[in-house]
Amino acid sequence: MRASRLVSLLLLLQSRDRMTARELAEALEVSVRTIYQDVDSLGAAGVPVYGEPGHDGGFRLLDGYRTRLTGLTAEEAGALFLTGLPAAAAQLGLAGATATAQLKLMAALPAGLRERAGRVADRFHVDPPSWYFDAERTPHLAAVADATWNQHPLEIRYLRWARPHEITRVVHPHGVVLKAGNWYLVAGSDGRFRTYRISRMLDVTVLPGTFERAGGFDLAGHWASYLEQFDRRRHRETAVVRLSRRGLDRLPHLLEPAVVAARKTTAGPDAAGWTEIEIPIESVEAAVPELLKFGADAEVVAPETLRAEVVRTLHAMNRTYGLGRE
Repeated sequence: MRASRLVSLLLLLQSRDRMTARELAEALEVSVRTIYQDVDSLGAAGVPVYGEPGHDGGFRLLDGYRTRLTGLTAEEAGALFLTGLPAAAAQLGLAGATATAQLKLMAALPAGLRERAGRVADRFHVDPPSWYFDAERTPHLAAVADATWNQHPLEIRYLRWARPHEITRVVHPHGVVLKAGNWYLVAGSDGRFRTYRISRMLDVTVLPGTFERAGGFDLAGHWASYLEQFDRRRHRETAVVRLSRRGLDRLPHLLEPAVVAARKTTAGPDAAGWTEIEIPIESVEAAVPELLKFGADAEVVAPETLRAEVVRTLHAMNRTYGLGRE
């Protein structure tokens, strides 16, 4: 375990140029004290690693030093062909580069690892988009991705839900995210970050010059925070619903994870096995079709406006099917 960690520490320093003890400790999931001990061990073994004091200091390798400890294990070689990147790369305009990179990697692997990597590619396939939805048209994705990579400002003409629906903005693209088959741009403008669905971009112009990325910006961390805030903003109301045993079992399969995670049991199960829960909802209009998925296994208790809308919908369905006629 320690030998593997020492190799990882060495490769981190080789790839990052300079890292603090705390950054190394977080990356390797050990204490700062352990990092200092590991650095001492590398130095004793003849590795030219040294520390630079000061606010911008840290550990680094002597300029020009390169380790050859870059061989892949069998599991690592297989994992590289389980990334699910080819389809996404094609949308980004990188299909040719990705295919060439995979061919070069396969050719460079020893025979045993090459055979294992090939088996992984033959037996496992990652397909990110949701069921029953066609991929969105994203004609501007390649331009957005290129501007993000090269730090070029963008002028985008965007169709949004709020009024005015069509807006034009100059933005600084900081990251591109693929979520459930849909592409999003995270970009800064007017001192804040906003998220734009790339399929709703009507026009994109790459502007001359470059911009400075916001210091400390972490795309993965920002996206996780955005999703949490998005669910909080969207689910502004609550509903109280009674569910049968069957309805309670089906709850995780019929409602989205954020709603299931936020549910609160308020009463039950009663003598008939029904449980009363409180769930967040976006609006009465959005909640009706979601709750009708449960059929007779759910009863809306509150708010009264939601209960009345469900009843109105059921009466309308009765008329459609002729159940209210002689």
